[in-house]
Amino acid sequence: MEEQREALRKIITTLAMKNEEIQSFIYSLKQMLLNVEANSTKVQEDLEAEFQSLFSVLEELKEGMLMKIKQDRASRTYELQAAKQIKDGVTMAPAFRLSLKAKVSDNMSHLMVDFAQERQMLQALKFLPVPSAPVIDLAESLVADNCVTLVWRMPDEDSKIDHYVLEYRRTNFEGPPRLKEDQPWMVIEGIRQTEYTLTGLKFDMKYMNFRVKACNKAVAGEFSEPVTLETPAFMFRLDASTSHQNLRVDDLSVEWDAMGGKVQDIKAREKDGKGRTASPINSPARGTPSPKRMPSGRGGRDRFTAESYTVLGDTLIDGGEHYWEVRYEPDSKAFGVGVAYRSLGRFEQLGKTAASWCLHVNNWLQVSFTAKHANKVKVLDAPVPDCLGVHCDFHQGLLSFYNARTKQVLHTFKTRFTQPLLPAFTVWCGSFQVTTGLQVPSSVRCLQKRGSATSSSNTSLT
Repeated sequence: MEEQREALRKIITTLAMKNEEIQSFIYSLKQMLLNVEANSTKVQEDLEAEFQSLFSVLEELKEGMLMKIKQDRASRTYELQAAKQIKDGVTMAPAFRLSLKAKVSDNMSHLMVDFAQERQMLQALKFLPVPSAPVIDLAESLVADNCVTLVWRMPDEDSKIDHYVLEYRRTNFEGPPRLKEDQPWMVIEGIRQTEYTLTGLKFDMKYMNFRVKACNKAVAGEFSEPVTLETPAFMFRLDASTSHQNLRVDDLSVEWDAMGGKVQDIKAREKDGKGRTASPINSPARGTPSPKRMPSGRGGRDRFTAESYTVLGDTLIDGGEHYWEVRYEPDSKAFGVGVAYRSLGRFEQLGKTAASWCLHVNNWLQVSFTAKHANKVKVLDAPVPDCLGVHCDFHQGLLSFYNARTKQVLHTFKTRFTQPLLPAFTVWCGSFQVTTGLQVPSSVRCLQKRGSATSSSNTSLT
């Protein structure tokens, strides 16, 4: 019976997907019909405008040439009439020296025109040649370091191509781009080569759609067949339900709020008619959960408290490599970044138990820059950067911290993670901003591969 239900569920799922495809296809046909009507009207109007412009040029040319003929006729008429009247003032003496040849001719052939060549050109007038659709070369295209290099080629050589137009958009759907998509197409114009690199991207969705078209001086061709590239990156948000009451959490930023605890006490007393407060798990700050996001076991009384000014990320790390960056306010009295097990106690501070690892910056009383784990501390002999990069290789048991700007290794923990991890942060009298949607930088991968010796010298806190 259970197998039949499972088979029925699969059939229903397949039918639902096929129905969505059919609906998308019908929508595509309707859109194409509308586009045909709109585009045909536009090209007809453009054609009429071009011919009207040509008529205007010919009319202006005609008026100018007629004016030239009239002016030449008037000039010759004046000269001839003056010569005709000269006999009235001629005496016998100069008559022998008088030239009887007219100063002007009655020949007007120099003002004739021959439009035979122009007529042939007009008769040969055709619609503009449209460039072919380019073909995107997936084998040569590359996604790395939060950059996408897209390479394409023309199916036929076309020396009249002036430039290319590239369009892209983010999506969470694999496969061919869907017609109905929440994200708009972003446009890059004026590309002169058959490749282009998008840099500084934030991969906050799983995939990106791409398409490209060729343009000559007058007209653009059809878009290429669109392609979808996977953009794997680590995305998470801060879980406001875990945060200490003195931390004001806004998506990926946190600010110390000395009055936070008192405000929370006031809100706790403002209960609804049933005597219940709203669950922090449903807070707008959480947004839409990802597949690995899960409601934290913390909420209400389980949020961090006392001197554990901590907040956790909302996405578990249970395998693979992940990278994120955090920029903290240099005037913060204390700041820490690292990872922790979900079992980290509500009173426990980052790095002071075996359930967490972190880098810690202390600007209160005396400045210190340390690596912490299981209440063991190692002082780091390096300048304190204002932006830190965190690289976690779960299966290899590596947790490395970098200067996010220079990619200098600051410290590496070598251990064996026995539970899924969560990004963890702490701040006291300060603020910080987290950047997610980042891929593991190539430079970090290279440093990890060739830096085993350096890594072993930095792993005294395992």
